Amino acid sequence: MQIVIFNINDEQFAIEASMVQGINDIMRITKVHKAPKHIKGLINLRGSIVSLLDINMLLNMKDSNQKQNNIIILKLREEQVAIMVDQVDEVLAIKEDIIERVTEKEVASYHKGIINLKGRIVTLIDINKLLKK
Repeated sequence: MQIVIFNINDEQFAIEASMVQGINDIMRITKVHKAPKHIKGLINLRGSIVSLLDINMLLNMKDSNQKQNNIIILKLREEQVAIMVDQVDEVLAIKEDIIERVTEKEVASYHKGIINLKGRIVTLIDINKLLKK
C-alpha cells in the first residue's frame, strides 16, 4: 500500500495514495460567501473548479500555526476535492501489516489506524469517512 504523509500542526497524518490525484503548491483561493464552514473556498485546477476543504476543521483541530504550503487534490467517487495542509512530507510504500488497527470506540471513526515509522507516529485516516461527517 502506498500512502501520502502530510503535516498539520506538528502532527503527521497519512491517506492512501490511491485517493490522491495530485499535490500542488498553494494557489489562489476564491472565497464563497455563505458556504458551509468546512469549505475554505474554490480553486481553479487547470480549468476545473475544485472545492477546497478546511482539513483542520474536519479533524477537529485548531487552525495551523504554520503556513499551509501544499494542496492535496483528492478523487472521491466521481468528484475532485482539495485539502490544504502545512506540508506534504513523502509518499511511502508500506506493508499493511504495520498498520495498528484501532477500534472506533478508542478514536474518531475516520481513523483507519496508527503507523509507527521508526519512532514517527502517523495517523492513517479514511478520507471518505472523514468527509461524511
